[in-house]
This record gives sequence, structure tokens and C-alpha cells, in this order.
Amino acid sequence: MENSLRAFSLFVVISLLYVHCQGARQTQDLKCGACRALVDEMEWEISQVDPKKMIQTGSFRINPDGSQSIREVPLARSEGHLLELMEGICEKMKEYGERVDPSSSRKSYTRITSRDGKAMDLSDGALDSRVTAQLKFSCETIVEQYEDELIEFFAHETDNVKDKLCSKRTDLCDHALKMPHDEL
Repeated sequence: MENSLRAFSLFVVISLLYVHCQGARQTQDLKCGACRALVDEMEWEISQVDPKKMIQTGSFRINPDGSQSIREVPLARSEGHLLELMEGICEKMKEYGERVDPSSSRKSYTRITSRDGKAMDLSDGALDSRVTAQLKFSCETIVEQYEDELIEFFAHETDNVKDKLCSKRTDLCDHALKMPHDEL
């Protein structure tokens, strides 16, 4: 009787740990997917601005030597423009669907609505309002928690921002370094 009680208790503990780990992995997949989608959307929006457009930044005060600390920076990567983009970027999460890898059960998120109106392959993806709401909430949380990092990265970095920001800087995607770059 005592051995069967121990075995049952061990089974319950292992089951609970398994369920907890599955939930933690799904949460991590969601946060990672939101970060990677956020980066994709920000990079897309930045690419849509004419690179020749410049904006003056700095202080309009006159220094003691008579000079001003004004400089011109590209509008697309200016702090003001990036802040403006971040205000509405999470709304774009409604254009993403969820895919589940059949071998690992890992979830990824991919754009299901084309930016240019072309048909997209949705055969292995699912559009679900619950998923989009969770993705949007995760995106908003990331923007709120990492606003300074986002501004810094998008103002200066142009190469491999997904891995640098989502994996190395924020640890939201500790498994993402093993993912192909076009997968979210």
C-alpha cells in the first residue's frame, strides 16, 4: 500500500512538472514570437521611409561659443519617429497566425496577411483571435519593458536585429539562435 502511494505521489509530481514546463515553454514561445514579429514590423515600417528624408535633432539653444548642437539624422531612425512607430506597432499582431511544429510542438508566429495583397500559404497556420490577443499583449509588454533597448537598436543596428535584440539582449528567445532567420 505504501509503495503504491509513493508511486502515485511520484506520478502526480512528475505530471505537474510536465504541465508546468509545457506552460512555461508556450509562454516563452509566445514572448519570443512577439519580439521577432515586432522586429519584423519595425524593420518594415523603417524601410518604407525615404532614406533621404532627414530631421534636425539636438538643442536649439545657443552655446557660449555661439554654436548650436543641432545635427541631421535620417527620419526613419530618429527617436521621435521610432517612438511614433512603437505606439501602433502591436496592432499589427492581428496579421499573424500561429504554427505548431509537429515534431517539437514548439509554436511560432508568422504573418498571415500579405503586405502587398498577394495570396499567402496558410495551410499549416492557424488564425485565432485568442492567439492574436495574446501576441498583441506580449508585444505591448515588450514595448513597455524594453522601450529604451528598442530605440537604441533601431536607431543604430541594422544587421541581425532579431537575434541581437530578442535573444542576446532581452533573453526572450533563448532557443531562437537555433531557428532559421525567416522563421518567427
